[in-house]
Amino acid sequence: MDLTDTPDDIRDSTESPPDFTEWDSPEEVLKGGPTRERLLSVILQLRTPTKVSRIADQADCDTETARDYLEWFSSMGMTREISGRPVRYERNESYLQWRRVEQIRDEYSEAEIVKELKETMKRIEEYRTQFDADSPEDVSLMDSTEEASIEEVWEALSEWKTLKQRAELLDTARQNGHPSSGGAKVDA
Repeated sequence: MDLTDTPDDIRDSTESPPDFTEWDSPEEVLKGGPTRERLLSVILQLRTPTKVSRIADQADCDTETARDYLEWFSSMGMTREISGRPVRYERNESYLQWRRVEQIRDEYSEAEIVKELKETMKRIEEYRTQFDADSPEDVSLMDSTEEASIEEVWEALSEWKTLKQRAELLDTARQNGHPSSGGAKVDA
């Protein structure tokens, strides 16, 4: 069979194809779900302080509902309120980092965290050697594209940055102890 041939068992020849016009548009699908989840999804995507009205528009809810939830998210530490006129909100990066560290602690034992940290550090060291630099920020795309394409260098530098972030999270999880090891260590 040629790759462009349609296998006989894909659909019954007497069956009519689906009517794609009857399906909901992506915008309609995203409107569903609880308001809190839609607002949380918008908050996690914020990159700059954003007005309540804009957050409400993106979450498809009214401004007062968004304001109530944003105040609650702020009290939980998930967002930060930026005072002024108009009031704006931004996601709290330190809260998100704390959540990631807690997820690592919940999912992995202390030994698994240390093992993953060692493997991550090994890969980081390989990038340091490959680019003869201490950090991906020290590498110039223009100087590094003689042996590889810009895309390959860009991809390698992006992975290196991701590995650095992973190492920081793993190291934080390791330093603060693991619940399965009898509790968190206290640095005095």
